[in-house]
Amino acid sequence: MDLLIVEPMETEVLRWLQQRHRMRYAPELARDPRTFRRHLFNVRAAVLPPQLRVDAEMLSFAPLLRAVGRVNPGLENIDVEACAQSGVELVRGTAATAPAEAEFVVGSLITLLRPGALGGRIGAGRELASATVGLIGLAPAARSISALLSGFGSRLVGYEPTLHASDVLWGRWRIEPMGLRELLETADAVCVQLPFYSRYQGLLGERYLPQCKPGQVLLSTSHSAIFDEAALAQVLRSGRLGAAWLDSVEPGLLDEDRPLHGVPNLHTTSRLAGYTQESRVRSVWAVAQRLDEILGQTPPVARDFRASGSAGPVSAPAPLQHGPVSVPAPLASGANADEPPAHGDTVNEPSLRSDGGPDRGADATDELFSSGARAEPAPDPASR
Repeated sequence: MDLLIVEPMETEVLRWLQQRHRMRYAPELARDPRTFRRHLFNVRAAVLPPQLRVDAEMLSFAPLLRAVGRVNPGLENIDVEACAQSGVELVRGTAATAPAEAEFVVGSLITLLRPGALGGRIGAGRELASATVGLIGLAPAARSISALLSGFGSRLVGYEPTLHASDVLWGRWRIEPMGLRELLETADAVCVQLPFYSRYQGLLGERYLPQCKPGQVLLSTSHSAIFDEAALAQVLRSGRLGAAWLDSVEPGLLDEDRPLHGVPNLHTTSRLAGYTQESRVRSVWAVAQRLDEILGQTPPVARDFRASGSAGPVSAPAPLQHGPVSVPAPLASGANADEPPAHGDTVNEPSLRSDGGPDRGADATDELFSSGARAEPAPDPASR
């Protein structure tokens, strides 16, 4: 069998895939992990929902597996490192949600800047036209966000740890590059869009958050693990940070024994940023088309590895040259003085020029952030 689809999917996409590959559509397997694993032995590609975990143990049941598709945003329940070691590509239509995320960001910033928004301090509101907006991380949506906010007249500043400050992309997107500390000291509103790699866990914590501009508002579409809970709770309770909106929250973050429990000027939602009918259709088609390419290019040959629990370590071929994750890639190591400290993990990033910039043309860089599902160098494990 070429393709197993466990994620509910639109009829026209299923029909398109069925005309090209031997396919089984079985969304009921999401409720029965044991039966799901029994169906993996001869599967070359799969589209899986977030509730099914993809790790070394699951991969040991799927010797022919070459790609895993995820329509929903996020990498929760996917062991990226295990997939990279096994040569399994993760296919996601991340850029397909960019227009929806851009609209969500602008609307949320307007809400946060209004008086008493989300339980924040009562006082005169702010207009985007007079506000400095900081973007932490140039996600695929950043280009659209820049265009929308420029229309309001906002000043845009940005921090991207994988993009050199001299890169032409900053000028093209009308964003002024800054170090992370300087951005937090300068911006009236901050939007966090960093992808979550283990090296970024707790990045926004006591080293940076207490230095934020007084009364600043913050919106994050990144995973909440990028924040240090105690530091975020402290700046919110003290009023230093006017209000915060987290759109991707790990389970239990607001439990009674956690620092952010009961913080009045904190608002949370469950991945609403990219959740629209239009973005769903774009994501499904992006994933389906990339899986079609992989199945057409990859022969049905079993991977060379030992199942979890067997004697000896896992032995897998090197990751594919194009990388294991089909999402827009980091560009190059940042040159800002306030780069985040490494946490013992490494990210395979593109090679650098002698001046520290990315080793490719500007057009290729622009295309990278504006395209649909495609490959990137192997990032650190995303534990969520």
